[in-house]
Amino acid sequence: MKKILLATVAALGFAGAASAADLPARMPVKAPPVIAPVFSWTGCYIGGYVGGAWSADDSTAYPYTSGTANTYGYAYNADSSFIGGGTLGCNWQPVGSPFVLGLEGEVGYLSVEGSAYDPLRGTGYYASSKAGDWYGMITGRLGYSWDRALLYVKGGVAFVDVESTYTIPGASISLSDTVATWTVGGGLEWAFDMNWSLKAEYMYIGLDETHAGCASTAAFGCFSQDVGGIHTAKIGLNYRFGGFGAPVVAKY
Repeated sequence: MKKILLATVAALGFAGAASAADLPARMPVKAPPVIAPVFSWTGCYIGGYVGGAWSADDSTAYPYTSGTANTYGYAYNADSSFIGGGTLGCNWQPVGSPFVLGLEGEVGYLSVEGSAYDPLRGTGYYASSKAGDWYGMITGRLGYSWDRALLYVKGGVAFVDVESTYTIPGASISLSDTVATWTVGGGLEWAFDMNWSLKAEYMYIGLDETHAGCASTAAFGCFSQDVGGIHTAKIGLNYRFGGFGAPVVAKY
């Protein structure tokens, strides 16, 4: 009986081995493709900034008597100013291109102002000017990127509130208006995260505004005053909605 059982087991073992030898070889399993984000500057963003502003040129006052031509003028320096505010913009980077196109709006605080006494008339006769307390910009951007670093230039229109005042004993006149002028500059932006980036930027505001008016018919009761352009420099932090990346399937 034992011999019959052993023979049966051996036969079954040989049959199983023969069947396994006849099976086709198992195909290797391919790993699934890896989905990884490719960095892109395309998208909209919101941000804030702080920095400083200073006058490009001295302000110049030209006092004169009503009905007469300017006979002399005197210049004075304007103080530098803190600036701060917010930005809102959008970028577009064509697929496979290092170039980045953008449109950006900026609104902030600045107060570049100065004053001086008339060197010929002395105490009681003085001029003052102020650019601020607010300004705004609408600019286009053109940049060249190296992955997460973006070097760009920008330019467009700036809006600045400007005020000029001339004072004589017993009389004073102030002129104020919002000036629309040009602005140009550039900067460097670096994305340290898929949503966050830091920037350093310089912009020049081509103000070059002239105010003129009369307070009375008394001596030196009229004036004209030139207010020069403004330099600005800032650092800022931007948050980009949805991140910078676009998912793509890596190829093997």
